[in-house]
Amino acid sequence: MRPINEVGLRLIKSFESFRANAYLDESGVWTIGYGHTHDVTENTSAVTEPEAEILLRQDIASAEESVEQLIAVVLGDNQYAALVSLVFNTGPAPLKRMLGARLNAGDYAGAAQEFLRWRLSGGIVSDGLVRRREAERTLFLTPDTDN
Repeated sequence: MRPINEVGLRLIKSFESFRANAYLDESGVWTIGYGHTHDVTENTSAVTEPEAEILLRQDIASAEESVEQLIAVVLGDNQYAALVSLVFNTGPAPLKRMLGARLNAGDYAGAAQEFLRWRLSGGIVSDGLVRRREAERTLFLTPDTDN
Protein backbone atom coordinates (compact mmCIF):
# COMPACT_ATOMS: atom_id res chain seq x y z
CA MET A 1 0.00 0.00 0.00
CA ARG A 2 1.18 3.51 -0.83
CA PRO A 3 2.08 5.48 2.31
CA ILE A 4 1.18 9.12 2.84
CA ASN A 5 4.11 11.50 2.31
CA GLU A 6 5.66 13.48 5.18
CA VAL A 7 3.96 16.71 4.09
CA GLY A 8 0.57 15.03 4.39
CA LEU A 9 1.45 13.48 7.74
CA ARG A 10 2.49 16.90 9.08
CA LEU A 11 -0.74 18.42 7.77
CA ILE A 12 -2.83 15.85 9.63
CA LYS A 13 -0.81 16.30 12.81
CA SER A 14 -1.13 20.08 12.62
CA PHE A 15 -4.93 19.91 12.53
CA GLU A 16 -5.39 17.02 14.93
CA SER A 17 -2.84 18.26 17.48
CA PHE A 18 -1.44 15.88 20.05
CA ARG A 19 -3.58 15.31 23.14
CA ALA A 20 -2.28 12.79 25.68
CA ASN A 21 -5.62 12.40 27.45
CA ALA A 22 -9.03 11.44 26.07
CA TYR A 23 -11.26 14.40 25.24
CA LEU A 24 -14.53 15.11 23.46
CA ASP A 25 -13.89 16.60 20.03
CA GLU A 26 -16.16 19.30 18.57
CA SER A 27 -18.49 16.59 17.27
CA GLY A 28 -18.80 15.00 20.71
CA VAL A 29 -16.61 11.97 19.89
CA TRP A 30 -14.09 10.68 22.43
CA THR A 31 -10.63 11.18 20.93
CA ILE A 32 -6.99 10.80 21.99
CA GLY A 33 -3.51 11.32 20.54
CA TYR A 34 -3.70 12.67 16.98
CA GLY A 35 -7.41 12.22 16.33
CA HIS A 36 -7.65 8.54 17.29
CA THR A 37 -11.26 7.58 18.10
CA HIS A 38 -11.45 3.77 17.94
CA ASP A 39 -12.38 2.30 21.34
CA VAL A 40 -11.70 5.63 23.09
CA THR A 41 -13.78 6.50 26.16
CA GLU A 42 -13.41 9.08 28.90
CA ASN A 43 -11.53 6.40 30.88
CA THR A 44 -8.96 5.61 28.17
CA SER A 45 -5.43 5.74 29.59
CA ALA A 46 -3.17 8.60 28.52
CA VAL A 47 -0.83 8.02 25.57
CA THR A 48 2.66 9.30 24.86
CA GLU A 49 3.45 11.15 21.65
CA PRO A 50 5.26 8.12 20.14
CA GLU A 51 2.25 5.92 21.02
CA ALA A 52 -0.06 8.50 19.46
CA GLU A 53 1.97 8.49 16.24
CA ILE A 54 1.70 4.70 16.04
CA LEU A 55 -2.08 4.98 16.43
CA LEU A 56 -2.16 7.76 13.82
CA ARG A 57 -0.26 5.68 11.26
CA GLN A 58 -2.61 2.74 11.91
CA ASP A 59 -5.62 5.01 11.47
CA ILE A 60 -4.19 6.57 8.33
CA ALA A 61 -3.78 3.10 6.80
CA SER A 62 -7.56 2.80 6.57
CA ALA A 63 -7.78 6.17 4.81
CA GLU A 64 -4.95 5.19 2.45
CA GLU A 65 -6.79 1.99 1.59
CA SER A 66 -9.99 3.92 0.85
CA VAL A 67 -8.18 6.29 -1.51
CA GLU A 68 -6.53 3.39 -3.32
CA GLN A 69 -9.82 1.51 -3.68
CA LEU A 70 -12.06 4.41 -4.67
CA ILE A 71 -9.83 6.54 -6.90
CA ALA A 72 -8.92 5.14 -10.31
CA VAL A 73 -6.83 8.00 -11.75
CA VAL A 74 -3.12 8.61 -11.29
CA LEU A 75 -2.38 10.80 -8.26
CA GLY A 76 0.74 12.74 -7.40
CA ASP A 77 2.09 12.31 -3.88
CA ASN A 78 0.57 15.59 -2.67
CA GLN A 79 -2.80 14.83 -4.26
CA TYR A 80 -2.79 11.44 -2.59
CA ALA A 81 -1.76 12.93 0.78
CA ALA A 82 -4.51 15.56 0.61
CA LEU A 83 -7.11 12.88 -0.09
CA VAL A 84 -5.82 10.69 2.72
CA SER A 85 -6.04 13.64 5.12
CA LEU A 86 -9.61 14.35 4.00
CA VAL A 87 -10.69 10.71 4.35
CA PHE A 88 -8.94 10.39 7.71
CA ASN A 89 -11.09 13.29 8.95
CA THR A 90 -14.41 12.60 7.19
CA GLY A 91 -14.40 8.93 6.29
CA PRO A 92 -14.67 7.82 2.64
CA ALA A 93 -17.93 9.68 1.87
CA PRO A 94 -16.30 12.46 -0.23
CA LEU A 95 -14.68 9.84 -2.48
CA LYS A 96 -18.01 8.09 -2.92
CA ARG A 97 -19.72 11.31 -3.90
CA MET A 98 -18.96 14.24 -6.17
CA LEU A 99 -15.28 14.66 -5.27
CA GLY A 100 -14.54 11.06 -6.22
CA ALA A 101 -16.77 11.20 -9.30
CA ARG A 102 -15.06 14.34 -10.59
CA LEU A 103 -11.61 12.99 -9.87
CA ASN A 104 -12.28 9.61 -11.48
CA ALA A 105 -13.59 11.47 -14.54
CA GLY A 106 -10.23 13.27 -14.76
CA ASP A 107 -11.56 16.61 -13.50
CA TYR A 108 -8.75 17.38 -11.03
CA ALA A 109 -9.67 21.08 -10.75
CA GLY A 110 -13.31 20.25 -10.05
CA ALA A 111 -12.28 17.67 -7.47
CA ALA A 112 -10.07 20.27 -5.76
CA GLN A 113 -13.08 22.56 -5.37
CA GLU A 114 -15.06 19.74 -3.74
CA PHE A 115 -12.72 19.72 -0.71
CA LEU A 116 -14.30 22.99 0.38
CA ARG A 117 -17.77 21.41 0.70
CA TRP A 118 -16.72 19.16 3.61
CA ARG A 119 -16.66 21.77 6.39
CA LEU A 120 -19.64 20.97 8.60
CA SER A 121 -19.50 19.67 12.15
CA GLY A 122 -22.88 18.84 13.63
CA GLY A 123 -24.56 20.62 10.72
CA ILE A 124 -22.71 23.88 11.42
CA VAL A 125 -19.80 25.33 9.42
CA SER A 126 -16.65 24.84 11.50
CA ASP A 127 -13.88 27.42 11.16
CA GLY A 128 -11.35 24.67 11.91
CA LEU A 129 -12.73 22.48 9.12
CA VAL A 130 -12.78 25.43 6.72
CA ARG A 131 -9.05 25.97 7.42
CA ARG A 132 -8.32 22.25 7.12
CA ARG A 133 -10.18 21.88 3.82
CA GLU A 134 -8.37 24.91 2.40
CA ALA A 135 -5.02 23.42 3.49
CA GLU A 136 -5.91 20.04 1.96
CA ARG A 137 -7.07 21.70 -1.26
CA THR A 138 -3.84 23.71 -1.41
CA LEU A 139 -1.79 20.53 -0.90
CA PHE A 140 -3.86 18.75 -3.57
CA LEU A 141 -3.02 21.55 -6.02
CA THR A 142 0.68 21.73 -5.05
CA PRO A 143 2.98 20.03 -7.57
CA ASP A 144 5.19 17.31 -6.15
CA THR A 145 8.86 18.11 -5.61
CA ASP A 146 11.84 15.91 -4.87
CA ASN A 147 12.66 17.90 -1.73
